[in-house]
Amino acid sequence: MPTPPPNAPPPSPLSPPRPQPPTPMQPTPTQTPPYPRARQRAAPRQVVLAVLLALSLNILWQASRPPARARAQELPPAPSTITLQLAALGDPVALSKATMLYVQGFDDQAGISIAWRNLDYARVVQWLQRVLDLDPRSQYPLLAASEVYGSVSDPARARQMLDFVYARFTEDPNRRWPWLAHATLVARHRLHDLPLARRYAAAIRMQATAASVPAWAREMEVFIAEDMNEPDAARALIGGLLQSGQITDANELKFLAGRLDQLNQKH
Repeated sequence: MPTPPPNAPPPSPLSPPRPQPPTPMQPTPTQTPPYPRARQRAAPRQVVLAVLLALSLNILWQASRPPARARAQELPPAPSTITLQLAALGDPVALSKATMLYVQGFDDQAGISIAWRNLDYARVVQWLQRVLDLDPRSQYPLLAASEVYGSVSDPARARQMLDFVYARFTEDPNRRWPWLAHATLVARHRLHDLPLARRYAAAIRMQATAASVPAWAREMEVFIAEDMNEPDAARALIGGLLQSGQITDANELKFLAGRLDQLNQKH
């Protein structure tokens, strides 16, 4: 107990006891009762063997499966010209280029490359026609038809492309003659179809009349007629070219005149 100060009156027996200052409580550490550790039980040997066997069988099954093969997708039919014009939103040239890129890249699909001869050429022609319908001044569809798709080893597919070039040549001969000239060479040297080559060459001579068309393009029919052993037709063609006034270059005129003299001497 605390000592009372000096001269303090003695406490009265009836007075209540003085309050004592609180004694600070000492924290008692809490003790966690010890728990027994869980015992680690090993899996039965039969379970371990069963799991290993299942994993082994899964690995063997996956290894025995044939590898996944990519399947080629067929070229879909081309939309109508009206549908593409509506989809162009006022910019048919841009859509024409995008459509051409789509057709050109269709032979290279994910995980597989399709040979041109395995494509559906009737549908390829449809898509090329749509590209030209969207942009008539585009040269790329005719170039692809004559030099890319027309270079396959399948004569029937090559003829499809050459006929497409010939059909669209007549719409703008003075701009599209180079692709028909190439088609003429394909028909002559690769297909060995001289009548077809002569038909294409005759179309160039008669329809491509602009001054920008070179003389050799108009003269192809002459050489094809000679290959067909038709000297009279070759002489007639040369004479017609000389008299038409379409050939104005002095060297070309001299060449044709010399060629005509050779034909006259042989026959």
